[in-house]
Amino acid sequence: MKTLALILIVGLVCSLLATAAESSAKDAKLRHVVAFKFKDTVTKEKIKEVEDAFRALKGKIPQIVSYEWGTNNSPEKLDKGFTHGFILTFKSEKDRDAYLVHPDHKKFGELVGGVLADVFVIDFWAKE
Repeated sequence: MKTLALILIVGLVCSLLATAAESSAKDAKLRHVVAFKFKDTVTKEKIKEVEDAFRALKGKIPQIVSYEWGTNNSPEKLDKGFTHGFILTFKSEKDRDAYLVHPDHKKFGELVGGVLADVFVIDFWAKE
């Protein structure tokens, strides 16, 4: 009888852990963080064109769950010349990977290729 009770308890705990992990995976958010450093010769108009083109990707690529962006205002002076930050959210690595090869993303890459002095990208699963 003790063995049966132990088996039932272990089964219940495993089931609860699997449900919690599944729920956590559903709520997980893959963040794609991009920072741009523009060449000194780039005009404000060209920078605005880049900002608008990046923003437009959300409407063109369905895998993008959310899009945020802004310009640096940190007083720490650790930006290394990067002025623009962008955060895209995806539900999965598969969705992020589809975004990376999407024709509209490739076209955007061509637009920024000639105006950037540097770019920094990091992806991570957001945790609370």
